[in-house]
Amino acid sequence: MKKEFSYLGKKVSRPSRKLDSFDCPNDISTVKFESGELTTFCPVTGQPDFNTIVIEYSPNKKCIESKSLKLYLWSYRNEAMFAEKLAHLIAGDVYKTIKPKWCRVTLIQNIRGGLQLTVVAEKK
Repeated sequence: MKKEFSYLGKKVSRPSRKLDSFDCPNDISTVKFESGELTTFCPVTGQPDFNTIVIEYSPNKKCIESKSLKLYLWSYRNEAMFAEKLAHLIAGDVYKTIKPKWCRVTLIQNIRGGLQLTVVAEKK
């Protein structure tokens, strides 16, 4: 039976909070995604925050489909929130979608005001 994806193979011009998944092939121990294109806004100052995000997980039975992940990360572009909350939400959504053995989200905020912020959220 062919898996029907929400976004893969389709023209999409808007962000989405839906993550697609597919059956994990055998012998995959770790999956890692990295993007330097995650943006949000500071909830206090309204200034833009530019972030690098690293999403790692050990698949149980499912893997995250990458196009849906790109659209998912894009959906935070106009959100105002602290980096800690963002890492928490993303880790929770990945975990809820594919129920991996473990999931780790590392969010590295670009230096602003002379400070570098790195946040790690883990789910097991």
